[in-house]
Amino acid sequence: MEKKRNSFGGSLGFVLAAAGSAVGLGNIWRFPYLAARDGGGLFIVIYIILALTFGYTLLSSEVAIGRKTKQSPLTAYSKLGKKGWGFLGVLSCIVPMLILPYYSAIGGWLLKYFGVFVTGKGVDAAADSYFTDFITGAGQPFAWQPILFHVIFFALTAFVVIRGVNKGIESLSKVLMPILLVMVIGIAIFSVTIKHTDADGTTRTGLQGLKILFVPSFEGLTVKQFFTTVMDAMGQLFFSISVAMGIMIAYGSYVPDDDNLDKSVRRIELFDTAVALLAGVMIIPAVFAFMGKEGMEASGPSLMFVSLPKVFAQMGLAGNVVGAVFFAMVIFAALTSSISILEAVVSSFMDAFGWSRKKAVIVEGAIALVGGIIVCLGYNTFYFELKLPNGSTGQILDILDYISNSALMPIVAIATCILIGWFTGPKMIIDEVEKNGHKMTRKHMFYVIVKFLAPVLMFVLFLKSIGVLTII
Repeated sequence: MEKKRNSFGGSLGFVLAAAGSAVGLGNIWRFPYLAARDGGGLFIVIYIILALTFGYTLLSSEVAIGRKTKQSPLTAYSKLGKKGWGFLGVLSCIVPMLILPYYSAIGGWLLKYFGVFVTGKGVDAAADSYFTDFITGAGQPFAWQPILFHVIFFALTAFVVIRGVNKGIESLSKVLMPILLVMVIGIAIFSVTIKHTDADGTTRTGLQGLKILFVPSFEGLTVKQFFTTVMDAMGQLFFSISVAMGIMIAYGSYVPDDDNLDKSVRRIELFDTAVALLAGVMIIPAVFAFMGKEGMEASGPSLMFVSLPKVFAQMGLAGNVVGAVFFAMVIFAALTSSISILEAVVSSFMDAFGWSRKKAVIVEGAIALVGGIIVCLGYNTFYFELKLPNGSTGQILDILDYISNSALMPIVAIATCILIGWFTGPKMIIDEVEKNGHKMTRKHMFYVIVKFLAPVLMFVLFLKSIGVLTII
């Protein structure tokens, strides 16, 4: 089986595919909100420091595990020579299986909004009830539109994955990622140049919003607020770089032995951080110019599907063009991420059960499609509200997100660091990274972080994310 295993054609293909996985909705709809809320430049400085330390450590660990074992997440942990750690592989496979259905459903929402703006009807999407009416199927027997767009988005994802590592994932990444970067830069430049005057004569500019994003704010900063900012930055980084969900292990298993892993990891963290910063430049200046500081309080779906359409609507005729380009860009980001999520599960099924790629895609595809339909109906036929342990109230989508992101992913990350730091030893990862004479540029830092700092900080993050720790 190992002899027939596909591999990326080169380091560029791996970097772009991994970066495509890392650059997802979290960069676009969560990073700008956290940066604006947590002191602007202060949050960004902390985020960059964490990316260069913890991000590098977690990425290097998972990619090296994948390449060393030449296995997917489900089977990789059991191949590391330490008995009793196979459960991590099971958890690493369950996480993407939980994420994919609701991620595909959200991808369908993006397709819907792209269609609205590309047909020149962006003003309709700015209505207060538009998003709610869409996901609930108001005025319809059931929410058929979200289901239809979910199916279309997942079909695009499955089509790429079923074509394989080279013809599917790598080929698409080499096309989409450069286009995505150009679009992000273009929208960011446009956002900074915006100038808007309210009916009362108040004028705000994109440059003013840019200052809010990048200039550190220490106003009212307390020790508690500082730790909150650190935890927010750590949480954002943790979810942004696609660790603890099996993706980087799966992609690492396709990396050739002669590739410079250290160099590739550094490129991935650079790409992910750059897009996160550019996402802030895209969104914060525009939202501030048209809606003031109040508009910057939105994050997640409310930012993407409620606040931003209102911003585009105020741009006049240009709003439809900017909105269409923006949602096309977000679709590209979501698609590259959903492809990696599906691949993590497909490769696991292939390695564990000896299935063909086609069979693995069909089986997981059926699970994800049905799960996505249930998610869509969670705002209609299956609607209910459940109070989660962290104090928030959610529906089916929120429950899946809570279990995967707030509970399972931190557990996988903590256990992985303990396994590497105290059982297999950091030297195992270091040796894999330094194979064929390559150097691990942050070797000593990696040792300290994976063995001591990462487990402690991520445990604190875990307690905070599940609502147990409320003092920060």
